Formats: sequence, structure tokens, C-alpha cells
Amino acid sequence: MKKIVTPILIAVIVIMSAGFNSVQAQTKIAHINSNELLESMPEKAKLAAQIQEYAAKLEKQLMAMENEYRLKVEDFKQQQGVMTDAIQQVKLKEITDLETRIGEFRMNAQQDLQKEEARVLQPLIDRLRKAIDDVAKEKGYDYVLDTSLGVVLYSEDGADIMSMVKKKLATQ
Repeated sequence: MKKIVTPILIAVIVIMSAGFNSVQAQTKIAHINSNELLESMPEKAKLAAQIQEYAAKLEKQLMAMENEYRLKVEDFKQQQGVMTDAIQQVKLKEITDLETRIGEFRMNAQQDLQKEEARVLQPLIDRLRKAIDDVAKEKGYDYVLDTSLGVVLYSEDGADIMSMVKKKLATQ
């Protein structure tokens, strides 16, 4: 019985591995550098300018707060000798409160800038994503790997679909 089971088991393993190899051979993989694609888009420069403009507004507000802080500190130093203790405490509290507001503003401004960047770029990213999906479906790719993320160690056998996606974007 063992003599019959062993050849059958070997035959089953060979057949299964041959089937696995044929499934593997049918998988089509492509790759694209999404950062390069995004940077190559003509609209990207305009959107980057919008983001820069927003950042400049935030920077201007921060500079105004910092100027106000410097003036309050200078005024306090100049007037400290003639102020009563009660007035000194009030002025120090104003300065401390302003320091806190400046710190909060910096933190919130960074978050706001990131949200604005995401909001401004999202329509373009959605458009690029749709073009990549369309090309992948049209060309029958099972997977498209993003080489800009650094997750692909070897991609010579994959097809770079950058030119096809750019062509698709030009016709949209």
C-alpha cells in the first residue's frame, strides 16, 4: 500500500506545483512612480502656488503675533521699574498668554497647511488614480506597484506604465 501511495502523492504534488506555476505566469505586474507622475502634471505647479500662498498667509499671521510679543516684552522691560507688582503680574500674564497662543498657532498652522494641501491636491490625485486604474484595466494588469514608495526591490520584468498613464491623462 505504501508503494502505491508514495507515487500518487508525488504525482499530486507535481501537478499542484505545475498548476501554481501556470497561475503565477498569468499574473501581470506593472509599475509606476506616482510622485514623478504627480510632479510632471502641469496643474501641479498652479496647485503648489496656491498652497504656497496659503502658507504665506499663515506665516504673516505668525510674524504679526511674534512682533506683538516682542513689543510687549520690550515695553515690559522698559516699564518694569515704574510698574507696581500688580501691574507687573498682569503684564507677565499677558506675555505668557501670548507665548501660549503663538505655540498653539504654530501647531495648528502646520496641521491647517497639511489639510489645505490635501484638499487642494485631492482632485488631481483622484484624476491620476483613475487614469492608473483605467490603464491597468485596459492593459490587463493584475497589479501596479508604486516605485516612489520604495517597496519594489526589483521591477525589470514589470511594465512601466508612466507613458500610457500620461497619454490617458492628456485625453481626459
